Amino acid sequence: MRFKCHPPAGHGNHKEDSPFLSSSDSASKRNDYYDKNLALFEEELDIRPKVSSLLSRLVSYTNVTQGAKEHEEAESADASRRQIFFSLLLLYLPCLQNIFGVILFLRLTWIVGTAGVVQSFLIVLMCCSCTMLTAISMSAIATNGVVPAGGAYFMISRSLGPEFGGAVGLCFYLGTTFAAAMYILGAIEIFLKYLIPQAAIFHPADIHAGSGAMLNNMRVYGTICLSLMAVVVFVGVKYVNKFASLFLACVIISIVSIYAGAIKSIFHPPEFPICMLGNRTLVRDLFDVCGKTVVVGNDTVPSQLWKNFCSSENSSSTHCDEYFLQNNVTEIQGIPGLLSFCRQNMWGDYMEKGQILEKASLSSVDVHGSMETFGFYVSADIATSFTLLVGIFFPSATGIMAGSNRSGDLRDAQKSIPIGTILAITTTSLVYFSSVVLFGACIEGAVLRDNKFSFYLWFVMYPPWVIVIGSFFSTVGAGLQSLTGAPRLLQAIAKDNIIPFLRVFGHGKANGEPTWALLLTGLIAELGILIASLDMVAPILSMFFLMCYLFVNLACAVQTLLRTPNWRPRFRYYHWALSFLGMSMCLALMFISSWYYAIVAMGIAGMIYKYIEYQGAEKEWGDGIRGLSLSAARYALLRLEAGPPHTKNWRPQLLVLLKLDEDLHVKYPRMLTFASQLKAGKGLTIVGSVIQGSFLECYGETQASEQAIKNMMEIERVKGFCQVVVASKVREGIAHLIQSCGLGGMKHNTVVMGWPYGWRQSEDPRAWKTFINTVRCTTAAHLALMVPKNVSFYPSNHERFTDGYIDVWWIVHDGGMLMLLPFLLKQHKVWRKCKMRIFTVAQMDDNSIQMKKDLATFLYQLRLEAEVEVVEMHNSDISAYTYERTLMMEQRSQMLKQMRLSSAERDREVQQYSLVKCLFCTYTVAYQQQNNTEIIQILYDNDKQYTLKMGSLYSDEEEETIQVLPEKNQMTWTSEKIEAERRNRILGNDQSNVRRMHTAVKLNEVIVNRSHDARLVLLNMPGPPRNPEGDENYMEFLEVLTEGLERVLLVRGGGREVITIYS
Repeated sequence: MRFKCHPPAGHGNHKEDSPFLSSSDSASKRNDYYDKNLALFEEELDIRPKVSSLLSRLVSYTNVTQGAKEHEEAESADASRRQIFFSLLLLYLPCLQNIFGVILFLRLTWIVGTAGVVQSFLIVLMCCSCTMLTAISMSAIATNGVVPAGGAYFMISRSLGPEFGGAVGLCFYLGTTFAAAMYILGAIEIFLKYLIPQAAIFHPADIHAGSGAMLNNMRVYGTICLSLMAVVVFVGVKYVNKFASLFLACVIISIVSIYAGAIKSIFHPPEFPICMLGNRTLVRDLFDVCGKTVVVGNDTVPSQLWKNFCSSENSSSTHCDEYFLQNNVTEIQGIPGLLSFCRQNMWGDYMEKGQILEKASLSSVDVHGSMETFGFYVSADIATSFTLLVGIFFPSATGIMAGSNRSGDLRDAQKSIPIGTILAITTTSLVYFSSVVLFGACIEGAVLRDNKFSFYLWFVMYPPWVIVIGSFFSTVGAGLQSLTGAPRLLQAIAKDNIIPFLRVFGHGKANGEPTWALLLTGLIAELGILIASLDMVAPILSMFFLMCYLFVNLACAVQTLLRTPNWRPRFRYYHWALSFLGMSMCLALMFISSWYYAIVAMGIAGMIYKYIEYQGAEKEWGDGIRGLSLSAARYALLRLEAGPPHTKNWRPQLLVLLKLDEDLHVKYPRMLTFASQLKAGKGLTIVGSVIQGSFLECYGETQASEQAIKNMMEIERVKGFCQVVVASKVREGIAHLIQSCGLGGMKHNTVVMGWPYGWRQSEDPRAWKTFINTVRCTTAAHLALMVPKNVSFYPSNHERFTDGYIDVWWIVHDGGMLMLLPFLLKQHKVWRKCKMRIFTVAQMDDNSIQMKKDLATFLYQLRLEAEVEVVEMHNSDISAYTYERTLMMEQRSQMLKQMRLSSAERDREVQQYSLVKCLFCTYTVAYQQQNNTEIIQILYDNDKQYTLKMGSLYSDEEEETIQVLPEKNQMTWTSEKIEAERRNRILGNDQSNVRRMHTAVKLNEVIVNRSHDARLVLLNMPGPPRNPEGDENYMEFLEVLTEGLERVLLVRGGGREVITIYS
């Protein structure tokens, strides 16, 4: 606790950190600081610059935005308006390209046919509402300052902290990577089914093995396509940007073609017949004519359809499928046009996997057909449900983060991002809503529900080949954009250095291209390619995007509710209720889409969060979670102010007083080890120390001491706080710590301090005087006190006691501290296997048998398992050894007082004491005192009704007035006088000291006899004497009491009950 600092060479001012400026050139411009109008501040201008200097440097601050120079280029209003318009286009069009994608072209018709127009409308409304609410929250965050590269990751990490930012950032990265896989799978599906079907490598062996062959084709071509795209991205992102305009044009043309085809269907519906057998839909590619027979010349012969269902080509043969014979073959119009408005498409028709697609309005004879003919019917390849369709459709609503990712390229991102993003979501939502209505009105339900042949959609559009080619290139472009953005997102996370094992992905080529991140992205995307099913990949990336959107809403809500001074977004049309609604919708959509995928995604995010929390680098970004923690802490502290904790909630809240050596290192680290074993991470722990000196001169030493203590706390796994105070006297500093540590109801109730080793050999009495004054201060403050003696022998956190006892010597009742401490220690793995023994002392007039029964009952009610022993101590005469220890104690005290006298007085006194000591050593007659019936508690009689004199707390040894003994007259010594002098000294000696020494000796004998092999001995600590003149004797009593014990914990209660028998 004692360290005396030395004043530095200069003054005590320290430079303040500036978030904007560098003071490296302050010396060169020092002549600018001496302004006549600022003479009052000239001594501080090196650390507090002038406003003009600050503003001039802010203008040239290159990290503000990449497009900051564009502000100066806009010299006219027309130019400014043109730049704003182009900024909106630069943000609006990429958002459109990212939102529109493969789901619109390949799955929206199937969703409408399966869910119906009403439920499809609800699906689109849910997904678009979720993204719209997220866009509102994102706009508020994006306009609350500059958003550099990283987009959503940067916003979340700087708003919710590195743990949430890293977890959600990686989820967003995985979502973007799987999005690339989904777009590639969509492009390959268009390529193999509708562009060049002949390019298939694997072909089905029969009609039942079609799906397996198609999946293998998707895997092969998907891997090839992914490799080519990765090469393009590796060569340079500039090539991706060159093709972006072409891909965007394909998207726009494809969307326009939908409406053109719908309008054309009013006047001229396209010819697209559907062949039905009864009410079942037949696979069109397996026959040429929709009929059982065909007319060839003048003859009626069986058709290809007849040959598929019958084993004989004879039209009169009865060896046919029963369902084929009983039902007629009819042909219906697959695309009746916009004016027909198919009413059967209003409501959903969900099917199980393998269920045959039927049209309910057609008549049919319900008979079972042969399983061999099952492949000729159109059947569901997956089981459908409302929740599944939500998960498949949601990726078509993603892509709203494209604007925030381009914030550095915008002239005024704080204006462009909200307008462009919300406008893009509004546009896409209208397209989706109108597409649902158009598809439901124009196309027959049996066609819409055919997931294998969703190209029927393109017969509605005009011209059909445009949409085929346009959708292919748009999906390829979206895949390239995802492969470009995902590695950069991973690189931004790696460069923040919050996840140590990702550091390698922060490096790249000389121009900054993320090479290693691209390689990892390609490997993860390959996993999605190997799944080979668009319907299986879509829910996976939905989970990751929904997780990201959830935390964007949470970040906005937290910042709004906390009302931090830095929360000043330019976008005003937000509210915390909207953010919470968006967050709730994201969470609901996650579990609606796929509850098991949602649990897996949340588990991945949780593991990343915990990894960053315990292993990642610590970052201070001024995040909202820290502000939320402060608000929660304030609320909890105000609640704790209502009153002291109930006995059931009492646990030791520690103030550990540490001593530092001259190098500012912790002298006894095992003090922290003991604290960690006692607390086990629960409750409050404050580690304090005192530096002797002046605060203005010792500020640097204070910071170094705090850092040294924090490092040692981390090594010893102590979770708590550190506080170092500077005081002119050590005992004053300790008193300040005892009085002021903690805040509100979160204050310490127990003080832990070390034993002043070597106090006997030291001529400086300040060590033990500080110790005793600390004991008095804790008593006055009604705090508990623990003094671990021989703390160097205490076990480390890596040791394990496999057996042994923790012995409790219960001499006086102190509120139950002695009972509670062993229980808390046994919660730690070091002491877990130790057993507990409780010893108490019985006097001659006590019934020891009844005491043992009562104590066992008391422990049973306390729910403590311990062995109980009652030690009987008989009255005995004070031994000669006790007298000798008492006399030697007083002699030492007198000698130390003499050392502080003047040299003349010291010489006179030394002769007298030397003669008395010599004669005493040769005298062998033991003085026998009359029968003594003292009680053991004599040593502890100062614990009750103790009043502390505050005037003596802060008096240091050097300030005490030395009283010179009056000069004595010389005398002649005889043997009779020597005997009388010896008796007078012993009898005149305060008999309380003799009795205390007798108690200490007897108790020590009993404790050593019973607990010499114990792992730890807990013992009531006697209180210091009321008269400060006996302080040195008090230290001697404690030494005698604990003599011969390896590990001792002296305990004093704080004056209140800390353990109860009630539940």
